[in-house]
Amino acid sequence: MSVNLQQFRTELDEEWRDILSFWMTCMQDVGKGGFYGKLLPKNEVVQGAPKGVVLNARILWSFSHAYNFSADSQYLPAAARAFDYLCKNFVDEEFGGVYWSVDYSGKMLDSKKQVYGLGFCIYALSEYYKAAKSEKALALALALFTVLEEKTFDPKKNGYFEAFARDWKPADDMRLSHKDANEKKTTNTHLHIIEAYSNLFSVHPEKRIRDATENLLDLFWRRIINQTTHRQHLFFDENWNVKSTDISFGHDIESAWLLHECAKIIGSEKYLNLFEQNAVRMAKAALDGVDADGGMWHERSQDGNWLYEKHNWPQAEAMLGFFNAWEITEEESWLRRSFGSWEFIKKYIKDREYGEWHWGVEKNRRPMPHEDKAGFWKCPYHNSRACIEIVRRIDLRL
Repeated sequence: MSVNLQQFRTELDEEWRDILSFWMTCMQDVGKGGFYGKLLPKNEVVQGAPKGVVLNARILWSFSHAYNFSADSQYLPAAARAFDYLCKNFVDEEFGGVYWSVDYSGKMLDSKKQVYGLGFCIYALSEYYKAAKSEKALALALALFTVLEEKTFDPKKNGYFEAFARDWKPADDMRLSHKDANEKKTTNTHLHIIEAYSNLFSVHPEKRIRDATENLLDLFWRRIINQTTHRQHLFFDENWNVKSTDISFGHDIESAWLLHECAKIIGSEKYLNLFEQNAVRMAKAALDGVDADGGMWHERSQDGNWLYEKHNWPQAEAMLGFFNAWEITEEESWLRRSFGSWEFIKKYIKDREYGEWHWGVEKNRRPMPHEDKAGFWKCPYHNSRACIEIVRRIDLRL
């Protein structure tokens, strides 16, 4: 199978525009402000659903990034809407940082400081600064960077603790979700901190931000990535003892390209060389999670059992991670893998009746019936980003 790059580009360019059109049409909460907290598979709004900071920050990033890529002014109002709502409802003016969630009307609901959420706010705010040249957005991004470094960084053992109470006292339950292990340090959070820091550095190239990003690259290399299997450990205690042997194929393929990109952004020749090689090795390891139909299984547990579901976001990350491996190696098989991910998305993940993407499909490839179309975790971030990034990279070649 040969891949027509121009056709691949055309389809992905249309797709990210369709995704964001869905969010502008179906998700803006005209009555209470911001965006709805939850939408069911057939696009029914769940009235009264809480609104999470991750949802809001990812919306802010997605529309800001779309404008920065396309210069299409229709995306700026949605970005501004998300920015204004974030500043008004999620920022903790008393203790610093951001709340984890607010209720449907915008009042504080869960005041814990989840470092994962703080990272996404920095990521989004720095992207919005690129789009709108908002000094307020940059100032808030820098303030959150300072908070993370002062309140959440572990100066003894390195890395970032997972969560805190509103006043930054230690939290008993640090889990990002009920599915996660209650451990003090996680790969998922560190991945989205480095994503945030490198994006902040791209608009505000201070040495302290570069140093923190480089330290995170070093942590991934020495602590998080298993240099034998080329997969990531997922959960750790405060001393970096590994606390889980689960495999998350989606996080592995996401890290494969994203860490490489972060090394590019900060201009570190040492880490660029390391993570360019690592990107291909991790992509090869992630192939163990790819089914014959081109879809990527969600995960394999430490007892060897597979979760036979194919969620939407690993498919997007696989499409981009395999494309990145093709760019590094020029081996055609990687490009075919990337296109194969897209073919799977078109056939099974894209919701042609109600718009956007399904949460995922079960082993029989039927859509998972009880998961959100949009909500606390289901946002236009993984899918629009992958589409735009591949379009951008193809444009550099054509």
